[in-house]
Amino acid sequence: MKASHGDIVTTKYINPYTDFGFKKLFGSPLNKDLLIGFLNALFEEAKQIPGDKILDVKYLSNEELGRTQYDRKAVFDVLCETEKGVKFHLEMQNVFQAFFIDRTIFYAARSIQNMSKRDSAKDGRWDFQLQKLYSVNLLNFTFKEKEKNDAGGNNTKEIVNEISDDDLMHCVMLKNVKTNKIFYDKLVFIYLEMPKFQKPIEECHTFYEKWLFVLQNLTRLMERPKELQDRVFKKLFEQAEIAKYTADEYDAYEDSLINLWDLANSNEAAEKKGIKIGMEKGEKIGIEKGRKEGRAEGELQAKLALARSMKADNMPVETIAKYTGLSINEINNL
Repeated sequence: MKASHGDIVTTKYINPYTDFGFKKLFGSPLNKDLLIGFLNALFEEAKQIPGDKILDVKYLSNEELGRTQYDRKAVFDVLCETEKGVKFHLEMQNVFQAFFIDRTIFYAARSIQNMSKRDSAKDGRWDFQLQKLYSVNLLNFTFKEKEKNDAGGNNTKEIVNEISDDDLMHCVMLKNVKTNKIFYDKLVFIYLEMPKFQKPIEECHTFYEKWLFVLQNLTRLMERPKELQDRVFKKLFEQAEIAKYTADEYDAYEDSLINLWDLANSNEAAEKKGIKIGMEKGEKIGIEKGRKEGRAEGELQAKLALARSMKADNMPVETIAKYTGLSINEINNL
């Protein structure tokens, strides 16, 4: 057992937004009933599987997704399959990244490609009959503005609103824009903007609302609320109680907690650095313009950091350019 970091853990229950906490609750076969309970509550609310309960799941390896080093620090995920062959990719994303919606589509495409198989009875041709795939994304932030690319793929720095409604759940499928009817229902993206959930436990009446309350407030609680007496929540609180962990589990949670804090601090520092630079320029060109330039500088620093991580993972320069918005020359010069 390695040395402890000291008394940095001050809460009774783990933080589910850490890698350890997320996988302890949702990524362990011993706790798969918690994953099943959460998914059933989510899809009952989303009305995507009416009357069709998930009874069992088996965990699949998510190593084949090939995440970058930065992604592995900011995004924690679980890939599983139901008894009927429906696949779920559940992930927790802690910080806003450039083109993060594109990223969820990219990794969903990787999952789809991996589930495709060649049919030996048909001269090795691909069998294109796919199973249904749900990409469920828990966001520890709200949708922000995004930079718009022009027709040539160049970043124009024009800021547009990405999501305008107040709903915290966004369910996305392919549809026919003329008829507004669902065109393809085997690929479903669900985004949950977790900070938008502000209900007290007394106002949580559905399992969906209770789950969101637990995820948002677990580290603030000192005991299980009387409104959460259901068996699934009883087990969740038992599994989340830090005092019951072994020394190795405690050390692993401390590491995970420190990683979360470091990630938050680095992003905050990058943003502050950008704003400071912009404010200094703003002494001559105006405070408001300085703020905008500061934000742009902070975003650039974040893109450069992401590009370095992707480059270190030997990802193609074209792919790095696509997902960071940087030019080929900028990436080659890193």
